[in-house]
Amino acid sequence: MNILQTYQTFYFVGIGGIGMSALARYFNASGKKVLGYDKTNTKLTQNLMNEGIDIVFEDLVDERITSLKKEDTLVIYTPAIKKLGILDFFNQNQFEVLKRAKVLGLITENTDCIAVAGTHGKTTTSTLVAHLCKEADLPFSCFLGGISENFKSNFLYNGSKYSVVEADEYDRSFLNLSPDWAVVTSTDADHLDIYGDINHIEEGFRQFAALVPQDKQLFVRKGLEIGRGHQTYAVNEPADYYSDNLRMDHDKIYFDFHTPTETVKDFVWEIPGIHNVENATVALAILHNLGADFDTLKKAIANFKGIKRRYTKHIYQNGKIYIDDYAHHPTEINAVMSSIRTFYPDKKLLVAFQPHLFSRTRDFADGFAESLSKADELILLDIYPARELQENFEGITSSWLLDKVTLDKKEVSTLSDAFEKIKEKDFDILLTVGAGNIDTLYDPICEWIEKV
Repeated sequence: MNILQTYQTFYFVGIGGIGMSALARYFNASGKKVLGYDKTNTKLTQNLMNEGIDIVFEDLVDERITSLKKEDTLVIYTPAIKKLGILDFFNQNQFEVLKRAKVLGLITENTDCIAVAGTHGKTTTSTLVAHLCKEADLPFSCFLGGISENFKSNFLYNGSKYSVVEADEYDRSFLNLSPDWAVVTSTDADHLDIYGDINHIEEGFRQFAALVPQDKQLFVRKGLEIGRGHQTYAVNEPADYYSDNLRMDHDKIYFDFHTPTETVKDFVWEIPGIHNVENATVALAILHNLGADFDTLKKAIANFKGIKRRYTKHIYQNGKIYIDDYAHHPTEINAVMSSIRTFYPDKKLLVAFQPHLFSRTRDFADGFAESLSKADELILLDIYPARELQENFEGITSSWLLDKVTLDKKEVSTLSDAFEKIKEKDFDILLTVGAGNIDTLYDPICEWIEKV
């Protein structure tokens, strides 16, 4: 029996994280008692509380915790939290304490799991797979790393035969999963604080790919070496599944989709970038293999609205455009910038970027500088530390990174000063980008530009 069935209460340490909150919603939807702690009250934690989940924001061991029974309570934590009194209490009192990835892995054991991995593209691809499953009315649940604009959530329950999960490579979490179907979108260097170098990252993805029982149910972007048999997908070049004949008409992209035996013409959607057509290609390949018909898939692709903070775009009557994106790696920033320059080649672009992690800033400084130099003007926010401490990364600051950027118009700003600085700038397009708490600027910016 799955050990999850033995618990009626689930306590989440770090419940406001995107992956943790999806699990919390799953158990809450299953009728379990769900409560937890997070350091910061956000829109996401507010939504969780509105859904009936009890959340505290102080590290206090109060009656709500001491009244919990260890035989009835499973504690779930994220490795991003290193030290916490609440977590110490649970460990000292011998509660069952499991990492988020382990619990997600236990859930996938009892489903046909579709797991999407990759250092870039996994959130869009997994969310799109989930959207296509919903439109095809397949019995599935999904655990996503972003907020679907169609679902308005990172979790959806539509049955239990399939599970769609974002397979996170951080801390080798994806090795806890039991994938029946899997995608590998990319194996670029990232999380070098965990892996050390690119060779170990690539080995981690090979270990993940080895978990898939059948070659025909593993889909890998063409050109990646994954160490076993698989199906390939690509854009603008032949593969087992590929898309080509891409063309733009206003804000829409049209493309043709090829399976090993047929061609389906004129898919259309509004998500920009060749890399996103690539994500759509593999999502279509999986759903085709699950038996979905192409009429359904065409309609589903056309009404896919994307993911919150993945190229979220607003066009205002005053002519200004505001784009918000989660990109936090040079490859991702390049993809966003390329899409903007493709659609709006003559517009003046102001970028406000918040680096995420001292280690990532250090490891990819030259790549960040090259990407950010493609803007017309840059506001570089202080580094968002997440789980890291500045004292362990002496000299790694936003000022240090800014010196590498070749723009004339560039400056460093705190998050608290950034909005006022943005209001002083002359721009056609504003891009806010980063994975930390830069998203707190989103609502004020939207309200301000509307009135300009």
